[in-house]
Amino acid sequence: MNTLLSQMLSKADPSQVDGLSRFFKTGPGQYGEGDKFLGIKVPVTRSVVKECWKKVDFKDLEECISSEYHEVRLAALLALVEMFSHSKKNPVLQQQCIGFYLAHTAFINNWDLVDLSCYPLLGEWLLDKDRALLYDLARNGRTIWEQRIGIVSTMTLIRHGQLQDTFNIADILLHHTHDLIHKAVGWLLREAGKRNKAALESWLGPRFREMPRTMLRYAIERFPEEERLRYLKTNPRK
Repeated sequence: MNTLLSQMLSKADPSQVDGLSRFFKTGPGQYGEGDKFLGIKVPVTRSVVKECWKKVDFKDLEECISSEYHEVRLAALLALVEMFSHSKKNPVLQQQCIGFYLAHTAFINNWDLVDLSCYPLLGEWLLDKDRALLYDLARNGRTIWEQRIGIVSTMTLIRHGQLQDTFNIADILLHHTHDLIHKAVGWLLREAGKRNKAALESWLGPRFREMPRTMLRYAIERFPEEERLRYLKTNPRK
């Protein structure tokens, strides 16, 4: 019996479905087009995962990650994060977790699924390894979600004072056309700037005039107002 799946299905709340569907843009032509919801909010999903993750195996995760329901896919990813983070003394199991994640990116198809899973998994895994995988995802990702994984995974690196990969991958995505990539890149640049404002300013120097305006706004959000206005006034992008 798949405990994670059965527990998630038991938490369905039809009264929340319409609101979540609108929030995650599931209408025709929107980025989450066609996704289905059970009406389960994230804190409830987290509580289910906390209770169940020790009882699941990769077969259970396979069933959940391929679910038509958004929240069940999220539960699978959060359970995978728990398995990974509790197996630091078992590198074979950690490698299996990463392999599972990378084999199922087709099901990681909205920003919350990316942002709540990629850096606790890929970011942590790559702390002491080559990061070419992240560059490949950013450059050659089959979807905007794989490309977003490439940049958001660097959050863990930033938290360990390793900023250069964030700047390098931001360069790859600098001229991307999708707003959700602009927001992600700007967010990670802002986080890098919290660690080293001078490094962010150095990166911005030759680039800020060509940055999508949303990306720039996110990146300089923590700057003093006078500095922010100076950057924005000389950025012609809309």
